[in-house]
Amino acid sequence: MRKITIATRGSKLALWQANHISDLLRKEYPGIEVQLLKIKTKGDIILDVPLAKVGGKGLFVKEIEEALLAKKADLAVHSMKDVPTQLPEGLEVGIIPPREADTDTLLSVKYASLKDLPAGAVIGTSSLRRQSQLLALRDDLEVKFLRGNLDTRVGKLLAGDFDAIILATAGLNRLNLSAPKSEILGPPTFLPAVAQGALGIEYRIEDTEIQDILKFIHHEETAQQVRAERGFLTGLEGGCQVPIAAWSVFEGENIKLTGFVADIDGTSPIRMERTGLAVEAWDIGMKLADDVLAKGAKEILDRVYAECGKG
Repeated sequence: MRKITIATRGSKLALWQANHISDLLRKEYPGIEVQLLKIKTKGDIILDVPLAKVGGKGLFVKEIEEALLAKKADLAVHSMKDVPTQLPEGLEVGIIPPREADTDTLLSVKYASLKDLPAGAVIGTSSLRRQSQLLALRDDLEVKFLRGNLDTRVGKLLAGDFDAIILATAGLNRLNLSAPKSEILGPPTFLPAVAQGALGIEYRIEDTEIQDILKFIHHEETAQQVRAERGFLTGLEGGCQVPIAAWSVFEGENIKLTGFVADIDGTSPIRMERTGLAVEAWDIGMKLADDVLAKGAKEILDRVYAECGKG
C-alpha cells in the first residue's frame, strides 16, 4: 500500500485532527505509512486583525489546497466550518467522519454562566456569529476581539484579560481544554456555525485509490447534516465571517434545519426552519436560504459586508 501524506495546519487542534485520521488509517490498514505535512495558511499568519476584516474565503485552507493540487500531499483534514462552499477545480471533500459536539462553550474563571456575568463584563471572541447572538441575549456586555489558537485563547482568559470567552465545544473536547467555570451555549437559544464540530477530508477527485482507502471513515448522517447547513450558507452566498448560523437535526428520515442571520450587534435577527427528506439535504438548505432572504436577510448581509470592507 502506498505512503500517505496528510496536509495540515500546524495548530494543536489541526494536528489533533490530522493525527486522529492518521490513527484511524493505521488501525484499519496495519503497516501503512502515514506522514504529516505542516502548512501555514493566511489565517495562521495574520493574527492581529479580526477575521471579518481580513476578507476573502478559504483563509485556513487555500495554501493546503495548493499543496494537494501540486501533489505534495494526498489528503487534507479540515474543520468543515473553515471550508468555503466553492472548492478549487479538481478537489472534493467527499469523506465526512462522525460529528463531534456542535455547540459553543462559555469559559470563565469567576462566572458560571452567561446570566451570571455582570453588566459591562468583557467577553472575548473572534466570531461575528457568536458576537451577534451574545449581544442579542445580553446587550449590556462588552465584546472584544480575540484570535489565536485555542490554547492561546484559553491562556488569555486564565491570565485575566477577559471575564469570559466563547469557543467551540468540539475543539475544547479534542484538546481537553477547560477553565474553572463553563457553560454550554447551544440550540435552541445559541446556534452553531455551519458544520461546526464536523471534520472533512479533501483530496484530488482523480485519486480514486485514496477515496477507496478513506471510505471506511465516512459517516453519511453527518454528511447529510453538513450538506444541509452548507446549502444554507451557499444560498446566502455567505463569506467574510458573517453572522450566519445553522443547526440541523434528524427526525426519522427527515432533517430539520434552522437558519439564523442577524446584524453584528444582534439586532434584526431572522430565524426560520425547514424540514425535508435527509437525502435532499442540500436543497433543504438552499430553500431555507431563499426563505430567509425573502424575510430581509439580504439587507442585513449587505450591511455586514459593507462593514467587512472597512479597514
